[in-house]
Amino acid sequence: MPENLRLTLACHSSDRTRPIIDGRVEVAGVTLTVLPGEPEDIFRRALRDRAFDVTELSMSSHIVTTARGDAPYIGIPVFPSRSFRHAAIYVRTDRGIRTAADLAGKRIGLPEYQQTAALWVRGALREYYGVDTRSIAWRTGGLEETGGSERVALKLPPELDVRPIGPEETLNGLLASGGIDAIIGPRPPSCFLNRSAPVDRLYPDYRTEEEAYYRATGFFPIMHCMALRKELAAEHPWLPLELFRAFSRARAMAVADLSLVNVLRASLPWIAAEAEAQTRIMGGDPWPYGFRRNRDELAAMIRYALADGLAAREIAPEDLFHASVLDAVP
Repeated sequence: MPENLRLTLACHSSDRTRPIIDGRVEVAGVTLTVLPGEPEDIFRRALRDRAFDVTELSMSSHIVTTARGDAPYIGIPVFPSRSFRHAAIYVRTDRGIRTAADLAGKRIGLPEYQQTAALWVRGALREYYGVDTRSIAWRTGGLEETGGSERVALKLPPELDVRPIGPEETLNGLLASGGIDAIIGPRPPSCFLNRSAPVDRLYPDYRTEEEAYYRATGFFPIMHCMALRKELAAEHPWLPLELFRAFSRARAMAVADLSLVNVLRASLPWIAAEAEAQTRIMGGDPWPYGFRRNRDELAAMIRYALADGLAAREIAPEDLFHASVLDAVP
């Protein structure tokens, strides 16, 4: 193994990545220059400019680029972002939308059609709630600011009604004015936050709905993975496994911190009780890394991407990750 390979790493800062960012956990044989940032900016720079050696990557975008054969990165089965997305569906309350079934035939805004949050919601609408997502008019654009585009170019089937909003429009403005019926997005629109329009979550008690979804599917939706530039993986075949090991150690530290009560590690008074509740629902490994443990969930994401017209062809979940880490466990 070479010593002191110098690499750049781009990722968001969380309890799962902070031990890497602050140096408490090192990658064997590597000196990292860490570039923390917001995921949207990181993804665009990684996919358009190949700006980083190791990067956090949108799982949906990684599926899209892998399926069409131009992925600049190879995945590592480390999933720094996972999130249930029932809370991400915001609807006009004056359009008769009471259940997921009522979204059929509506106009729904998305920051990006390929966004992983939207991929998961469309997949759940189809397979869990029985909604024909091809009956929905999808409108893409900036949430609070004009502009915005897909981070990688898409070629969608012509029968899908997916169009950008106007250059002077925002999704929030259209939802507030009634130009669209709903928004799916990881950030709440300001018209919901300030109660300036008849807008609410489709599931105000989203935790109950998300727990039921988890019990039924076993999925804690993967949003992002870590990835390595393909040429680096080819040149240094030991590197993917060392990155996996380091990020796994960082995640284990974060999960252990949830149960410490001598000094609370997060600003949540009942964090230990929440950790116990989480274990009751999700078992002792609530944030699983590793390919084998997540294969069924990854296969579902590929199936969703095919149904959405995002994936150019069917691929195996194994195709998304470096071969050396397929059997690695934390």
